[in-house]
Amino acid sequence: MTESTTSSPHDAVFKTFMFTPETARDFLEIHLPEPLRKLCNLQTLRLEPTSFIEKSLRAYYSDVLWSVETSDSEGYIYCVIEHQSSAEKNMAFRLMRYATAAMQRHLDKGYDRVPLVVPLLFYHGETSPYPYSLNWLDEFDDPQLARQLYTEAFPLVDITIVPDDEIMQHRRIALLELIQKHIRDRDLIGMVDRITTLLVRGFTNDSQLQTLFNYLLQCGDTSRFTRFIQEIAERSPLQKERLMTIAERLRQEGHQIGWQEGKIEGWQEGKIEGWQEGKLEGLQEGMHEQAIKIALRMLEQGFEREIVLATTQLTDADIPNCH
Repeated sequence: MTESTTSSPHDAVFKTFMFTPETARDFLEIHLPEPLRKLCNLQTLRLEPTSFIEKSLRAYYSDVLWSVETSDSEGYIYCVIEHQSSAEKNMAFRLMRYATAAMQRHLDKGYDRVPLVVPLLFYHGETSPYPYSLNWLDEFDDPQLARQLYTEAFPLVDITIVPDDEIMQHRRIALLELIQKHIRDRDLIGMVDRITTLLVRGFTNDSQLQTLFNYLLQCGDTSRFTRFIQEIAERSPLQKERLMTIAERLRQEGHQIGWQEGKIEGWQEGKIEGWQEGKLEGLQEGMHEQAIKIALRMLEQGFEREIVLATTQLTDADIPNCH
């Protein structure tokens, strides 16, 4: 570990010199690898702040960060000049962390391309020559595997192109994948058979199922949600009680289908409008009678009584003539 920047005279003298543009320019002209040096317009050197480095690393860095324009003036290259008066085994990884932080800071300023950040380590410790590799990939137990992972495209699970039949074979993750693949579909009724099949297999617990239904209400086509639940219940009698229990939990947690911006939009063209930001806006001042009208209409159109009560948050006593 290097000395803290607040206590090391080595760091202090290093920074005094390296904070001077003319000195830094000479340093980079001499020590930058030639292919990189040719890319840099060193007349555009600009000292950059380093306050963005995460707090847990600040005590270990005596860094100086300079930016330069590229020779064609179309981009920027950053040079991190780090000082060490004693060797540190994991220094390459720490420099990599600093480099990625500098890249992120560049993007945060509004640029849309990741810049090159060149770490240079200036060392004058007792052990000579410097005893450790400065290729951060060499710090892994299996450097070859690390090179394969970090120099190629990362693994991608693009569920949008996976066939539904293949998703159905994915056991405990299948229901999540299927729902998220089709969450933007206009009508999820076409997915009922597949979803019912997955539920019957017993791979999903109640907590996961409740979370998925809540997700459908917030992000899916909410106007058909009640019909969607009913279709699943009808196809899976063994799951019916479970589904009703989950619907009741949603109701108790303050979720309410058919309510938006604090008022009932009503039952229109066979749809329940609503679900605004996953919150119950509530039965409010005079809306009770309207809720009963909605319940009656739902019952007339064949919805089961349990679903109607869970949806409207009414009780049996509220609609005594609807048995």
